[in-house]
Amino acid sequence: MSARAQRERPSRRPFPRLIAAAGLIPAAAAALVLLLGSPLTEPRTSDAPRSGAASTTTAPLPAPRPLRVDIPALHLSAPLVDLTLDDRGKLGVPDPAERNLAGWYRDGVTPGSPGTAIVVAHVDTPTGPAAFAGLDTLRPGATVDVRRTDRTMATFRIYAIEEFEKSDFPSSRVYGPAKDAQLRLLTCGGAYDPAAGGYQSNVVAFARLVAIHPPEATLPGQNAPHDS
Repeated sequence: MSARAQRERPSRRPFPRLIAAAGLIPAAAAALVLLLGSPLTEPRTSDAPRSGAASTTTAPLPAPRPLRVDIPALHLSAPLVDLTLDDRGKLGVPDPAERNLAGWYRDGVTPGSPGTAIVVAHVDTPTGPAAFAGLDTLRPGATVDVRRTDRTMATFRIYAIEEFEKSDFPSSRVYGPAKDAQLRLLTCGGAYDPAAGGYQSNVVAFARLVAIHPPEATLPGQNAPHDS
């Protein structure tokens, strides 16, 4: 693990190095999906269907797509866009023209499902601080809410905030599979060196699912809230 780098943030900076462009994501798309996926386990003997017992096969329901990420401690509520890997195996980033925008890796784990879900956002843009500007100020115990298409809300609790030099980024630790539902929030951080390509570190928040909240009841005559 890299030592936490000293912050060096000038008052004005050109557009920051994109999160994925500095090797944050493994080069091969297949390797990334493998790291993000839930571990596969063989069923125990006691769980196998008994001989002669009736059996049915039901396709699992798709996980609800995340719509918005809220971090109360940062007074943040940002819509989530889908992010995918490009033909070089690099993860895309949210539109830099939108300061209050985050993205999730849609081909990995959906937030709230078993495994490691990934959400990324810029720390700043040419016009000012962006969605994850204060990510490095969070402390263990802070909560992160992810609102989803089925109108449920997945609440995660942060248990660690760490900063890693991009040259020594622990991909397996950050992206590795998990048996429970985990969330990683990522952005750029550390010293900003234009000559070296921009930010030299990444800030990672490690969080674990603590609750799935059901949809709020809608009273007769009221319109259901709409997420975008």
